[in-house]
Amino acid sequence: MTLHLHAGTHPDRPAVVDAETGAWLTYAQVDDAARQLSAYLASKGLSEGDSLAVVMDNDLHYLEVVWAGLRSGLRVTPVNSHLRAEEAAYIIQDCAAKAVIASARVANLPGVRALLDAQTTCLVVGGDVAGYLPYEAEVANIAPAAVVGSLGDLMLYSSGTTGKPKGVRRPPSGLRADEAPLLTMLYRLFGFSESTVYLSAGPLYHAAPIGALIGTSAIGGTTVLMRRFDPTDALQWLAKYKITHSQWVPTMFVRMLKLPASIRDGLDLSSHRFAVHAGAPCPVHVKHEMMEWWGPILHEYYGGSEGNGFTYIGPDEWLAHPGSVGKPLVGSVHITDEDGNELAPGTVGSVFFSGGGTFEYHGDEAKTAKAHNHRGWSTLGDIGYVDEDGYLYLTDRAAFTIIRGGVNVYPQEAEDVLVQHAAVADCAVLGVPDDDLGERVVAVVELVSGVEGSAPLAEELITHCTTRLSKFKCPEAVYFVSELPRMPSGKLAKHALKDLVAATSGGE
Repeated sequence: MTLHLHAGTHPDRPAVVDAETGAWLTYAQVDDAARQLSAYLASKGLSEGDSLAVVMDNDLHYLEVVWAGLRSGLRVTPVNSHLRAEEAAYIIQDCAAKAVIASARVANLPGVRALLDAQTTCLVVGGDVAGYLPYEAEVANIAPAAVVGSLGDLMLYSSGTTGKPKGVRRPPSGLRADEAPLLTMLYRLFGFSESTVYLSAGPLYHAAPIGALIGTSAIGGTTVLMRRFDPTDALQWLAKYKITHSQWVPTMFVRMLKLPASIRDGLDLSSHRFAVHAGAPCPVHVKHEMMEWWGPILHEYYGGSEGNGFTYIGPDEWLAHPGSVGKPLVGSVHITDEDGNELAPGTVGSVFFSGGGTFEYHGDEAKTAKAHNHRGWSTLGDIGYVDEDGYLYLTDRAAFTIIRGGVNVYPQEAEDVLVQHAAVADCAVLGVPDDDLGERVVAVVELVSGVEGSAPLAEELITHCTTRLSKFKCPEAVYFVSELPRMPSGKLAKHALKDLVAATSGGE
């Protein structure tokens, strides 16, 4: 089942609603627009296997753009709309996008266009931006394309120790353009159906929100789309739109729990039956508080864009195994030591999957190889253990990945910028606990001989980063140390580094 089939059986049903304004697009409207865009892209030379980049904020038209790409057999790459022009252009160029569709509200679009090949087709939705063709006018008179051929796929970008984002490429699904991904999993686990009213609270350039948007429309439900997360608005819209399903990251739970009783109480949330969360480990006490408030409706999963494995845990199971991210539904979980030997239950090690989906990192054979061991098992780079009952628990992140408000921040990017500063001899960027965001980004800096650490220098280093990288990737504080705790291999001793930060009071 896909959006196209529901457009035939329920043409007037809302497919996507703007939570803020109440405006909506029906299944018939989204399907017609998607088929028009599909025909337009074909007229610009895009064919099966080519790439389409989407640089949009949470806009009603996002759904038709993604479906146009999928039904055209394209690789669709959502690009973080908050990236600096150079960062966004890198992803667009790396995925070899032949077309870019952007929202007029996104900043830096002229800068992005200036860095792209002149032959790249660039459309803008909802306004005029120099260098971009107006989406509505370009597509308006195009005859809709038929739904034929093979279904395309998302190519989401993930980063790592190299500091440069890498596209996650999966083998072709083998599905026809009138079939859909995610349907079986969503339907079985979370009860999605044609009567679902799903609140999408996260940015659509992330894997979970875009996946759920596609899945909800494939099933025939309605997505209520938040332009940005606000805890008060989220609660009010749960009641106003009689939301049945929702998806969150733990930071959102924290912010809603901190609201005063006058806002939290008195709302009719009786329609709300499934609250799904992922993206970062949820503190046990936070999940307990959410269950006390919303009832036992919290469902958690763990997986990645790579699609190599997937674990799930329902509310009753979680209450019996607090802190777990569940048992595998796709693939088998293995915990290994540094030599690849499988470890006994209760022993912490690297988390690997076998028997799940296969993947590669676009243009990076070394990173692809590093994500696999000699048995062919693959990892997302997480650290954890399984208990005697086979439930997985995550205890750490490999490669020092920081989870800030459910968003991955990769320290190497900021480290590569910081070390360029004349005063910096060595540096490390890491996450430290934060009650609101889960983790916040800080830097530990070893200065060159003769330079003294100071508050003005710390601010200078932060500015050095923010003028070169998106703000969410940059340290909020800088700590100065005489020497970074590196092992003989050159690797940072992560726990020693965190202990050092905790013990350091000056230099911020």
